[in-house]
Amino acid sequence: MSISSSMNAGVSGLSTNATRLATISDNIANSGTYGYKRADVDFSSIVITQREGTYSAGGVQVNTFREVDSRGSLVPTQNPTDIAIGGRGMLPVTGIADLDTPDANYPLLLTSTGSFRPNQDGYLVTESGLVLMGWPADADGNIPVQPRDSGAGLEPVQVNRNQFSASATTEIRLGANLPASATQAGASGAPLQISTEYFDNVGASQTLVSTFTPTIPGVGQSNQWTLVITDEAQGGAVVGEYTIEFDDTAGNGGEVLSVTPTTGTYDGVTGVATFSVASGPIEMEIGALGSSAVLTQLSAEFAPAGVTANGAAVGSLTGVSVDPDGFVIAAYDSGFTRVLYQVPVADVPNLNGLAAEDSQAFSISADSGSVFFWDAGDGPTGGMIAFAREESTADIAAELTQLIETQRAYSSNAKIIQTVDEMLQETTNLKR
Repeated sequence: MSISSSMNAGVSGLSTNATRLATISDNIANSGTYGYKRADVDFSSIVITQREGTYSAGGVQVNTFREVDSRGSLVPTQNPTDIAIGGRGMLPVTGIADLDTPDANYPLLLTSTGSFRPNQDGYLVTESGLVLMGWPADADGNIPVQPRDSGAGLEPVQVNRNQFSASATTEIRLGANLPASATQAGASGAPLQISTEYFDNVGASQTLVSTFTPTIPGVGQSNQWTLVITDEAQGGAVVGEYTIEFDDTAGNGGEVLSVTPTTGTYDGVTGVATFSVASGPIEMEIGALGSSAVLTQLSAEFAPAGVTANGAAVGSLTGVSVDPDGFVIAAYDSGFTRVLYQVPVADVPNLNGLAAEDSQAFSISADSGSVFFWDAGDGPTGGMIAFAREESTADIAAELTQLIETQRAYSSNAKIIQTVDEMLQETTNLKR
């Protein structure tokens, strides 16, 4: 009867408000927890089919959920591997206990922020045991094509603090001015040399010698030079030879007019001459056709200027950082950097459908939908922000307000039960 349904409705009210109190308690307790997503409840009524002239109370039911799509404020830190996301995306992580999985099948978890530091094995891990995941780079620092709809290609990010590395030289820029007077009839024809240091595949210092020999005509001026490149690592063997002619017309004086390779190749559009040394191919920029940006021939003294080369000697690891594109970059004391991993940003259709796990982590569920991995800064996910952490989304003032409301609602439902009890007591007394 209606009086019994009133008691049942009051009991359901006590139960649902107790659940709401539990979520408020969790929110208040985690108001200082970085990356915490506040829990909330959604009340919905239960309707019982009514007969004419009567009413039965159905009561209330409650559903709990996490507001994963809400974002807390970002606070700056001093650690380069403290990471937050400037959008709706999530970081891929796994549990440290799962690193010993024999088949390297690491369970995929997601989190919105983390303070990652290398542990004793070099893994970037939070104090709560979440290990950062990323796509490993190849030896050249490039990221191979990876699946975007699963975590199959992800690996725990590991940086060995005892790591030594070298960067082989692959590109050289040979900038210089060659004196125009050296190609005139009667000039001495003395060659001009530029020595360039390069590093081989094991980080050893080697030397390339570029020798410019002018062509001396019988009369007039040739504006022509022969560039011979020798590799000291091969006992002075010639690795590249090019005949370079410069323009001396009005308005174009000093520009590269033509380059004819004898040994090696040359691209007139990019101005790059390619040849091979003992450690592999090297691209040397000498200037595009019609350009005076690298090599010139002007009436001035011989002046090597802007001679540069990439690569570096063997260096030990000094630090690790994460850039806005999600690349994990190692820095070495010899002055070069190398990409080790790329950390993608994960997204799912329904963030609030993710299943909550310990340590502010979430797992994929049927309600969340399938995961997709974006490059940081692309798509809807937002960029990656280093030296930052995301604060809890729980607001103390709002939670205390809801605490008061919940207390009042709980007391009111208790009053319903007390009233029904008194009415039933009165009904019982009618029999006396």
